[in-house]
Amino acid sequence: MSYKWWSFIAIFLFGIGLAVGLATPTGIADLMSEDIAALEELSRILLPFSFLTVILIFIKNVSALVISFVLSPILCLAPILSLTVNGWLLAFISSAVAQEESLGFVLAALLPHGIFELPALIIGQAAALSFGTMAILALLRKRRRSLLLPNLKQNLKYLLVALALLLPAAIIETYITPLLIT
Repeated sequence: MSYKWWSFIAIFLFGIGLAVGLATPTGIADLMSEDIAALEELSRILLPFSFLTVILIFIKNVSALVISFVLSPILCLAPILSLTVNGWLLAFISSAVAQEESLGFVLAALLPHGIFELPALIIGQAAALSFGTMAILALLRKRRRSLLLPNLKQNLKYLLVALALLLPAAIIETYITPLLIT
């Protein structure tokens, strides 16, 4: 299957997460109070306009993509979960914040860095899905084993593109987004 199809599958899985996130009742946030408190604590560490914040955001996002890619041969669970959970979180939190603030606030907070970060997520997870599936097929069918290394090389190129997109996303999230939401 071509990489284009893996991209469509990644977009579809992310879309499922978005739909579930929009359908999740906002009252569920009360059940997640500990998680929300942890996010608030993290926000105190990640200060706007700090180079350390750029580095931490970049490392967190890179490690998430790389771990998902490495674990993808385990039934593609990591990329599937990453896409659906990220879609769910984005929609759920955006919906809750839009009710508290405004849709404009949410868009100002997400769009500037999301222009880079969402394509990075889709590109990286599509590569993970492609590689994970090929690894599984190579394990099950001997004639597919010769295709594993070329598939890995091609998907590593896509993964590198995704990782490169995460740097401007982290910079924008640290230096531009705070200006737009204050």
